[in-house]
Amino acid sequence: MSQKEEPKDKVFNKPGPVGDFRFGANVVQVFDDMVTRSVPFYVEFQRMITEMAADFAVENTSVYDLGCSTGTTLVNINQVVSPKVKFVGIDDSPEMLEKCRKNFENAGFTRDYELLATDLNKGVRIDNASLVVMCLTLQFIRPLYRERLVSDIFRQLNDNGCFLLVEKVLGEDSLFNRLFIKYYYDMKRRNNYSEMEISQKREALENVLIPYKLNENRELLLHTGFRYVEVFFKWYNFCGIVAVK
Repeated sequence: MSQKEEPKDKVFNKPGPVGDFRFGANVVQVFDDMVTRSVPFYVEFQRMITEMAADFAVENTSVYDLGCSTGTTLVNINQVVSPKVKFVGIDDSPEMLEKCRKNFENAGFTRDYELLATDLNKGVRIDNASLVVMCLTLQFIRPLYRERLVSDIFRQLNDNGCFLLVEKVLGEDSLFNRLFIKYYYDMKRRNNYSEMEISQKREALENVLIPYKLNENRELLLHTGFRYVEVFFKWYNFCGIVAVK
């Protein structure tokens, strides 16, 4: 039997008033198609996260995915780490967590796992973690609370533990910022998003997704106390950073 094809992202394909972007049922239904078409090299940096997880996830500890959405990252990591590693997925969208649970069941999860509804703006509790992943999540945390959240992660992460952060970022100056945004929207057009869809999603995200510069994210991690901070992925205005406690 062929696998059921995921529904296509048509959230912004009709004209009308645009509210703030939220991860409700309409987005959850098409989320996997949305990120694959609107995030550059999404499949590749998921692969990179997976291979780094294989090196940093330690038996009898936990792997946390903060902003786990539909569970793609943990489903991938499930294939490469010991069954003695517990998975904890955290998200503030009940609809996302329900889809994540179904994806875990479809993937035949046998390991111990937990899915928790948590507003990361209020901080996070982490227990016995050798690896924490935030894939396109910190950018949705209000800037006022980001340093506290990253401090929570660092403080509770096991010694020699790893933090993998993937973010949309600003260019280091206005020239590159304008160019990178132009290249990014060109990518969306290549992936068959219309001008209206691009414009309406940009408007919906304007007050919700607030990116930092790459160097601001790097300095935040170093200031928090991480010993090693390295960029492992960069495409114009998207980056991946690995940090070790």
